[in-house]
Amino acid sequence: MQPLATLLEAALFAASRPLTLEDLASLDPGAGELAVRAAIDEIRSMYGEEHGVELVEIAGGWQFLTRREYAETIDRAQFALRPRRLSPAALETLAIIAYRQPVGRLEVDEIRGVDSGAVIDKLLERGLIEVVTRGEGLGRPLLYGTTPSFLEILGLKDLEDLPRLEELSVALRRPAPVDEPE
Repeated sequence: MQPLATLLEAALFAASRPLTLEDLASLDPGAGELAVRAAIDEIRSMYGEEHGVELVEIAGGWQFLTRREYAETIDRAQFALRPRRLSPAALETLAIIAYRQPVGRLEVDEIRGVDSGAVIDKLLERGLIEVVTRGEGLGRPLLYGTTPSFLEILGLKDLEDLPRLEELSVALRRPAPVDEPE
């Protein structure tokens, strides 16, 4: 393995978050982006099917993750730290922000039918959403969007990986009742 790939491998194992190409390139300022990409490809090829972890592009960066086929077993054993669960209100608010971003609190309130201020504050506190800009309307309201932590927790490379709304509506449809024979 090339020295740059070995260095990047060590950094990726030590990191608690996905590392961007810029993060990785800063480890060896003499290496260009092409060399860093080649080193990432070398590391990925080393961690083939016979390994329990894989190098995955996630949330705008790269991170070692447990292979999917082992994740459920590892989760059941409770070796990994578990993030705190989100309330149904927080999940609903987060979904609205993820699909409508940038979106203001008033629009979220209108969709949910209730005041979402406290829930938005909790999502901000947990680092799942952030203020991305200000609106053009009266008072220039804050507009929210999701963070890289949101992508990381959901295991998404970017927002394009979110399920399409059409796919969700089909998945959430109740199945037609099945008539049982008498």
